[in-house]
Amino acid sequence: MDLSNLKPAKGSISKRKRIARGEGSGHGDTATRGHKGAQSRSGYSRKIGFEGGQMPLFRRVPKGGFRNPFRKEFRGINIDVLQKLADEKKLTTIDIDALIANGLASKKDLIKILGRGELTAKLEVKAHAFSATALSAIEAKGGTATKI
Repeated sequence: MDLSNLKPAKGSISKRKRIARGEGSGHGDTATRGHKGAQSRSGYSRKIGFEGGQMPLFRRVPKGGFRNPFRKEFRGINIDVLQKLADEKKLTTIDIDALIANGLASKKDLIKILGRGELTAKLEVKAHAFSATALSAIEAKGGTATKI
């Protein structure tokens, strides 16, 4: 056995159907497109989602909802996270730069401080927004909450 007598498996190779090459080919005349109708014409392309005349899925399913383009999306950070950060890094002032440096926020995030957890340290916190419980918890320990 060598390269000169290698052949593909029997039945794995079939000749290409040569359409529109005369009556003798068996695929002349309408070139396997049938008679008349849009699909027999040149340049025909089916619409995306077309289901043969049946009402397409994107029209059968009801549309709903609304997305407000002016909504401000805040990154919520709880006061227990601030307490943990203050304990580990020995911080008294927590601002956006400190949060970014410790991987709790990214540069473009709007920060909102939320009230989950216990606060034991006196902290100076600077953020874009504060929840009422977070604000009262920070001020109860003698800290300050500054809106940016």
